[in-house]
Amino acid sequence: MRLLGTVPRLAGSLLLVLAAGASALGVASAHSRPHSPGAPGAAVRPLGQIVPAPAQVHPAGAPFTLTPSARIRVAGHARDVRDVGSYLAGLLRPSTGYALPVVQDGGPGGGHDVRLALTSGDGALGAEGYRLDSGPGGVTLTARTPAGLFHGVQTLRQLLPASVEKRTLQHGPWQVAGGTVTDVPRYAYRGAMLDVSRHFFTVPQVEKYIDELALYKINELHLHLSDDQGWRIAIDSWPRLASYGGSTAVGGGTGGFYTKAQYAQIVGYAAARHLEVVPEIDMPSHTNAALASYAQLNCDGVAPPLYTGTEVGFSSLCVPKDVTYAFVDDVVRELAAITPGRYLHIGGDEAHSTSQADYVAFMNRAQAVVQKYGKTVMGWHQITSATPVPGAVAEYWGYDETGAAERAQVAAAAQAGTRLVLAPADRSYLDMKYDENTRLGQDWAGTVEVDRSYDWDPGTYLADAGVPASAVLGVEAPLWTETITSNDDIEAMAFPRLPGIAELGWSPESTHDWTAYKVRLAAQGPRMAALGIDFYRSPLVDWPAGS
Repeated sequence: MRLLGTVPRLAGSLLLVLAAGASALGVASAHSRPHSPGAPGAAVRPLGQIVPAPAQVHPAGAPFTLTPSARIRVAGHARDVRDVGSYLAGLLRPSTGYALPVVQDGGPGGGHDVRLALTSGDGALGAEGYRLDSGPGGVTLTARTPAGLFHGVQTLRQLLPASVEKRTLQHGPWQVAGGTVTDVPRYAYRGAMLDVSRHFFTVPQVEKYIDELALYKINELHLHLSDDQGWRIAIDSWPRLASYGGSTAVGGGTGGFYTKAQYAQIVGYAAARHLEVVPEIDMPSHTNAALASYAQLNCDGVAPPLYTGTEVGFSSLCVPKDVTYAFVDDVVRELAAITPGRYLHIGGDEAHSTSQADYVAFMNRAQAVVQKYGKTVMGWHQITSATPVPGAVAEYWGYDETGAAERAQVAAAAQAGTRLVLAPADRSYLDMKYDENTRLGQDWAGTVEVDRSYDWDPGTYLADAGVPASAVLGVEAPLWTETITSNDDIEAMAFPRLPGIAELGWSPESTHDWTAYKVRLAAQGPRMAALGIDFYRSPLVDWPAGS
């Protein structure tokens, strides 16, 4: 177990859990044999005890019990729906030991099955909502889209005992409380950013994180692909960007980069889990890896050495040079061609060595290039100091110490139509230390315990600056990797804060309550442990024994 600082285990935690009510936490008190689904004594998790909190929950009747003869029935012939069914079967087979064949089915009927169905009705479910109906005769998931069904599957798995997540045969019973969940997301954009530039992460490492994000209904994976310390994506027209600019990392490591085929693998893996990849090429600053790779990108024509430190704001593309825009055009064109998603992030933050006039000139031309290749412009909120193009998305990473003038600038852009993704550094930056004893991470925005990362409302966060709630597109949880080198490190810093950010993005504002949330979060402890996630055991949460 990775220990992040001094985190005392509460000696009385089990008693506190019992006092709160074992059924409220959804912790099983007894187990049956794998093929004895009707054995008594196991608590059934209440329908609402999941993360993110559902929009509507109506408990009713007896629970559903998954049996050895159960099937996963897929209504309709859409391949995407069958893929969701196969995904569900793959989750459940190792721990239950059940065959769970995925079969075609045209309508209701059959006992003890799980049914997935698309519906053209119930427009209130939107593009990602779902309805889960559970009772003794089976579980039915309905949605307007495969994405909605996939999110419903995440709810279904969380309603089953935590041991269902293990990859070895476990004891049941495998029960889901009776009733109905009707659920839709509050925000369309629910993101997590992974910085692969400061330290490089391989395709399997990124895929592992994607699987963890999917459990909490995250739907955007923002990949920070370039920075001073490393360029991580192959660009055919500028090959030294990856081969040379990608050869190192913070501290002087060996670095690495994705071939286009590897990037496509990540995009495909994410898409199968209904996450859209948002690639970021940071510019005009954070560009030392590119400047070191090609001398002509520098105003003086001299390439600087590769950089392995952690300072920011010292590098800049040469704004007056025509070759700069040939470079931007080539990079955006090649990246857009292998990115099916809507957004292309062009950074724009911490351009301290670029004059404001040059910054505005550069960002105006860079945005035009993104639009030229059919993508929606996304950038850090500093792009609001230039002229955001219609439809642009600004990602706000300010914090309590951000000045009123900067916040007003963001608000003015929002009032003019620029949409915002909120990622306040002192709330949702997953690389901030939990407390002063945390081994990993940074503290320039302060320390961020689990309650602070959860207890804010995206709809009103910038209201005092004049940002209308309607301008908020969603939220994001960035993880910068100056100190992060492994999946263990990622998990230690992302969990348990990331589920809270995911809830802010998904759940209605009416469900927002730290006292209630920390009980549901505690119930996630055994599940995260079953998944092998070595999460930070915050002393603010009464984790069940064994998690």
